[in-house]
Amino acid sequence: MAAAGGLWSCADPSRWAAVLECRGAVLRARAGPQGRLEALDQWYREELPAAIEARAEKHVTRDELERLLAWKLARGRFRPRLRQLVAANSPELVVQRSAAAFRLLPDMYAAVMALCTLRGVGPATASAVLAAGAPEVAAFMSEEAVTAVPGLPALQYTVKHYLLYLSRMQERATALSQGSASGLWTPHHVETALWTWAVGRKMCPNLLPNLGPSPVTAEDTRPTKKRRTQAE
Repeated sequence: MAAAGGLWSCADPSRWAAVLECRGAVLRARAGPQGRLEALDQWYREELPAAIEARAEKHVTRDELERLLAWKLARGRFRPRLRQLVAANSPELVVQRSAAAFRLLPDMYAAVMALCTLRGVGPATASAVLAAGAPEVAAFMSEEAVTAVPGLPALQYTVKHYLLYLSRMQERATALSQGSASGLWTPHHVETALWTWAVGRKMCPNLLPNLGPSPVTAEDTRPTKKRRTQAE
């Protein structure tokens, strides 16, 4: 049943963790021979979170915002106009608004709105910033993950739609944590697993695990730590 309904219908944390383990292989298939997406993804998941965390006050720089946008566009649909809009923000303004957004957490509505005052930044890009610096409460609003969640309205890149989606991601992270040996799932992990499953099903289905029932084990199922011109 889980395979028919997709990853979302699977309640087994070990299966979700197995999908997450496939992220690197799926990413390579999605990136193609040039591998630019791989480098950007490693930066987004490892270097950017470390840089944000190391600062006295969490924020992103304009250079980081531009690179984050490049990651987002390489992972999804390419919209070159957004890069011009983001580059039009002053470096000082990006630091100011992003710092304000992180201070406003866990009020996700206020945090997203603070980032959306920047040119070229909509709810999806704002969610990517917040997921990099606060993965325990935020998840990137990827098209693949949003469309994988049943019961949501047709996809719209609005704050309202993001909050509906995020609520479901937080609920699923809690459920997976309670059912796993280590209990360390975040909304960010959930989104990554859903993206991996959706892209993998299209590009390299043979690499994905079977979502059928598995025997109960004491094995740790924690996800490994690896870490239009309308704005989205």
